[in-house]
Amino acid sequence: SDIRGFTTISENLGPQETVSLLNDYFTLMVDCIQNEGGMLDKFIGDAIMAAFGMPVSHNDDPDRAVRTAIEMIKELQRFNQENESKGRSPIEIGIGINTDVVVSGNIGSRKRMDFTVIGDGVNLASRLESACKQYSALILISENTCNQLRGTYLMREADRVVVKGQSKPVAIYEVLEYHDENSFPHAMEVIGHFKDGIKKYRNSEWDNAIEAFTKVLDLNNDDKLAQIYIDRCHHFKQQPPGEDWDGVWLMTSK
Repeated sequence: SDIRGFTTISENLGPQETVSLLNDYFTLMVDCIQNEGGMLDKFIGDAIMAAFGMPVSHNDDPDRAVRTAIEMIKELQRFNQENESKGRSPIEIGIGINTDVVVSGNIGSRKRMDFTVIGDGVNLASRLESACKQYSALILISENTCNQLRGTYLMREADRVVVKGQSKPVAIYEVLEYHDENSFPHAMEVIGHFKDGIKKYRNSEWDNAIEAFTKVLDLNNDDKLAQIYIDRCHHFKQQPPGEDWDGVWLMTSK
């Protein structure tokens, strides 16, 4: 997970209050991770890296990771409500989750070593966390995680992407389980129209896709992802992607 707009927070609060706010935030988030048996790997600036299935694996580690992410968002919403009463700006975060085989161990120099995890699977999780801003999402998970989930969660396929540094396309999903009817009205209908829009978008049926995504906005006018696809469709109407286009989006940013 990573805080968005951290520079703005530090500028508004000043050094001491920023440190205090971050410590309160980190405490809350780490509790969510540990409640599901996750391992705090490290803090990277204002970001948190966690792993599930280490040092002891469970048969539901992907679910534990997703449940943790959902609880982190819910706890953060409560945390923000308390802070707003003190005049503080809300914290916004993005969470990326991937499931893969990774390398773990004590890594570093002779003078300093830390237990951590590395590998392409870790990099993809990091890319998904960064992509949250691009997709206006709070939680993005890979198809690798989605395919191994045992529980049922409110989610939708957000895109098929090739991330920077990799060549194989991967489907990514937006988890929406933390929402209620007020924050995400008509959820099942919205997801149905969105799925229809994605199908038509990938078939290069730009006008039909725009119609489907517009139905999404009619039901939930705050669905920023639907607007992103409408904008893409208008772009491709003006500049067609070519006959060999397979609906995969090239993610250029880290």
